[in-house]
Amino acid sequence: MKYDFTSIMDRHGKDATAIDGLGSMPGFTPDLPKEGYDAIPMWVADMNFPTVPTIPEAIIERAKHPAYGYFQPTDEYFDSIIKWHETRNDVKGLTKECIGYENGVLGGVVSALTCYAAPGDAVLLHSPTYIGFTMSIENNGYKIVHSPLVKDENGIWRMDYEDMDAKIKANHIHVAVFCSPHNPCGRVWERWEIEKAMEVYKANDCIVISDEIWSDIILEGHKHIPTQSVSEDARMRTVAVYAPSKTFNLAGLVGSYHIIYNPTIRDRVVAKSSKPHYNDMNVLSMHALIGAYKPEGYEWVDELRQTITGNVDYACDYITKHFEGVTVSKPQGTYMLFVDCTEWCEKHGKTIQELEKACWNVGVAIQDGRMFHGPCSIRMNLALPLSRVKEAFDRLDKHVFNGEWV
Repeated sequence: MKYDFTSIMDRHGKDATAIDGLGSMPGFTPDLPKEGYDAIPMWVADMNFPTVPTIPEAIIERAKHPAYGYFQPTDEYFDSIIKWHETRNDVKGLTKECIGYENGVLGGVVSALTCYAAPGDAVLLHSPTYIGFTMSIENNGYKIVHSPLVKDENGIWRMDYEDMDAKIKANHIHVAVFCSPHNPCGRVWERWEIEKAMEVYKANDCIVISDEIWSDIILEGHKHIPTQSVSEDARMRTVAVYAPSKTFNLAGLVGSYHIIYNPTIRDRVVAKSSKPHYNDMNVLSMHALIGAYKPEGYEWVDELRQTITGNVDYACDYITKHFEGVTVSKPQGTYMLFVDCTEWCEKHGKTIQELEKACWNVGVAIQDGRMFHGPCSIRMNLALPLSRVKEAFDRLDKHVFNGEWV
């Protein structure tokens, strides 16, 4: 490969929550490992790979000029986004006017939500559910109604359209939050699945807020279909939210954006997001996006997808062969595994909390799946060099699932 996905980065003391945050927030972050074990960060959803070099180059080049005053986003910024979506997602007709800055995807979700629902109103989400949705939506006073995803005969997560329709009607819901690809399950929805979901939303007059932050991290053999692309109605009723932050590991720089084709919805969302006077772009994050969306960024993401695909194949195969009573639906996108440990815990008389602690003790810093509405599940980040993934699973084999706990 042209880019480095094998070196082990030392992130200690470099503002990395994934490493320096261990043990700092009981009940949320994994505990520190026991003596003799280093931490393998497999919880918070950021990557342990150096990003594409054009990003630090763009930031450094801009930072060389010793003035950082007020500015406006440049045409290069908008053109970079338009070209990215046209090239990678076959998006046609996207214009500068449809693109708007957001301090974060969750901020964009909340701004759009507050345009069409009042505190106390119900909002439809699928479960398992991303913890960021739970915290931000409930923090703003909304009631989340879950429509559970169900596994088909092949173990693939699917939407239950009848349940969606019934929940929307029963709770008088007019705003739904859609996640594509889905976090934490890793589903990359097929076109027909999105079309059927949008038919349900249309029939119930629901505005759709589509979180597509994972849309660049698609595993081999799958393709992301933008929600807005499946029909003209979907194009006009959907607020789509994107960011380079998940793709290129730029969350610490802050810089997301929405795509809204419907001018009425766009005006309302922009007006709402402008009210606190905090939703303003950082000049260095603008240049980071431009650096990310250069030709080298396209190449880097293609190699990232190959790397993540290999890691996912290894992890799922290892679980199937070595961890009896542990099941996983192989993700089609993202770099997260959502692992069901129900049968293993029942067989061994352990709680999921005890199991997680056993993982943390040997430095495998996985995340509590209960926060994502998985009653006996763990979530695992596989965006690490394969050597670290192998080391993690070796420890889980010897010291957790098939050996003595330390």
